[in-house]
Amino acid sequence: MNTASLRRWAWIHKWSSLVCTIFMLLLCLTGLPLIFHHEIGHLLGTEVEAPEMAADTPRVSLDKVMEVAIARHPDLGGMFVSQEADDDRLWFVTLSPTPTSESGFKQVAVDARTGEVLAEPKLDQGFMYIMFSLHVDLFAGLAGKLFLGFMGILLVIAIVSGVVLYGPFMKKLKFGTVRDQRSSRLKWLDLHNLLGIVTLSWALVVGVTGVINTWADLLVKYWQYDQMSEMVAPYKGQAPLTALGSLQKAVDAAIALEPDMKMGFIAFPGTAFTSPHHYGIFMRGTEPLTSRLFKPVLVDAKTGEVTDSRVLPWYLTALLVSQPLHFGDYGGMPMKIIWTLLDLMTIVVLGSGLYLWIVRRKTNEARMEKLIQAHQA
Repeated sequence: MNTASLRRWAWIHKWSSLVCTIFMLLLCLTGLPLIFHHEIGHLLGTEVEAPEMAADTPRVSLDKVMEVAIARHPDLGGMFVSQEADDDRLWFVTLSPTPTSESGFKQVAVDARTGEVLAEPKLDQGFMYIMFSLHVDLFAGLAGKLFLGFMGILLVIAIVSGVVLYGPFMKKLKFGTVRDQRSSRLKWLDLHNLLGIVTLSWALVVGVTGVINTWADLLVKYWQYDQMSEMVAPYKGQAPLTALGSLQKAVDAAIALEPDMKMGFIAFPGTAFTSPHHYGIFMRGTEPLTSRLFKPVLVDAKTGEVTDSRVLPWYLTALLVSQPLHFGDYGGMPMKIIWTLLDLMTIVVLGSGLYLWIVRRKTNEARMEKLIQAHQA
């Protein structure tokens, strides 16, 4: 590679890194507690615990679950119902003023075996809410997500350009060399390069999956236009429902259609994941990977009959696969520890890069000052 090409790649690496560094540092710092969100929830007492009962304890009807949840907030209506992938003892019912509301949510945790309300988790306050909001959209909604997505693209460019520069830089040095006997700047330059190449694959995976996650709202909207509109076309022009049929009957119909899958979450009529006339029953697989993937089953909210079901398109599948890869929450505690160590190393890479730029700038300014003084003399 000639000198001109090296300078071009160095310019790309410097400015793509500088523009995104502060925001990437913020994402790394806020991402650390999100890796351990369940453990922190237990520590803070915000995680809902289901009481111990026999494994074969019968479950109450979902109609009963909705009844007790709405009794807590009779001025609200159903929006979503969900369960944790590895715990079917709790139902989390999300209520809202309207199916399309963007605020005013309430969540009620109901024991799936007794139908008793166990807690009302706060969705819009607390330490983890602040960390999650900063990490996802900077409290700025879709605009914040897209901005962070652009910063993620710059990070990927910085990584690629850094790899291009790494080879020529390391020609005269053994891998892992840190010249700690020389100047502080050289020591941090060597550490920056070493940790950068060590975290290369992880940073690319997290960066690319992070960018994909910022497009979630847009991908769902496209899915509504692309597939959902076809699935609900027979109901076009029909009057809105004035009353909903049995939720339990709708879920039973979805389970009968997909007996080898588990219920993931339910979207009520009018929400972004279904139509004004359907319950959207989203079934999930039972294996570690397939449990992250959903298959929507649309059930007529009045009759309780299945009207359509399709495998999600590739772009939503990519989104769902990217989420566990981004947060490292698919391999238990060992994976979380690995993600934490790599996150910490990336913080050092970002911080050292910023330090090197500041030192280099001060050095250049000092040289320029000496030249000016020499010229004046």
